[in-house]
Amino acid sequence: MADTDIAPVLATRRDEAMGFFQRMVSKGLGWARKYSLFTYPYATACCGMEYMSVAASRHDISRFGAEFPRFSPRQADLLMVVGTINLKQAPILKRVYEQMAEPKWVVAFGVCASSGGFYDNYAVLQGIDRIIPVDVYIPGCPPRPEQVLDGLMLLQDKIGNQVHRIADREQPNPTAARHDLLLSMGK
Repeated sequence: MADTDIAPVLATRRDEAMGFFQRMVSKGLGWARKYSLFTYPYATACCGMEYMSVAASRHDISRFGAEFPRFSPRQADLLMVVGTINLKQAPILKRVYEQMAEPKWVVAFGVCASSGGFYDNYAVLQGIDRIIPVDVYIPGCPPRPEQVLDGLMLLQDKIGNQVHRIADREQPNPTAARHDLLLSMGK
């Protein structure tokens, strides 16, 4: 057995090596981002009625900082896919996701958006996670407003616990880099 097998290895990652000021800025940005979500509701089916009830006065999604729906993807950072997505709609949904502002999050609202629901046929996308990344899945057919608020709180916890940076010049936006590559190829 060599000495290198016994000796402990100390590795420091750049992400973990944050100073006090950077950590406080990250917590402040996390707090601000988690309570200022601008939603883009991509409602296609019966779950849209439950989404409307969450925005009504009884359940009041504005208490959680997701009050203002934006109907332009360039002004939104939270995509709520509400309902069934057909295969013909999949490229449109992907384009909407790519046009959203960074950082962006996705919520699959209901069983049809999460797994295709009971539509196991050739025309329905069996889960939106096949085309875009999903952060929170909300189960139900349709989900109750309480479940939607619980899923929103899970997303807020996820956003608040992320490491937020003011500017990170080392890693470009992967969506924009892919888009620039496609444009240079002429597609």
